[in-house]
Amino acid sequence: MDTEPMMIVIDGQDFSVTARPGAVGVYDFDWLNHPLGYGFTSAGGPMSRAEMEEAIRHFLAGIDPATGYLD
Repeated sequence: MDTEPMMIVIDGQDFSVTARPGAVGVYDFDWLNHPLGYGFTSAGGPMSRAEMEEAIRHFLAGIDPATGYLD
């Protein structure tokens, strides 16, 4: 993956995934339709699109619906 953002939609939630320049295997996941801008970073080596999708699903599973943030 180059440094151009990849758009991924999971369960109606839009994420922009960007490989961090100069940091192999580090990805920034920006949650685009979160009202205050939110997301996470993964640093564990190169990821396939399927692995990125699974990381997003895991992240969303930890979101408290009442607050919109991780528990």
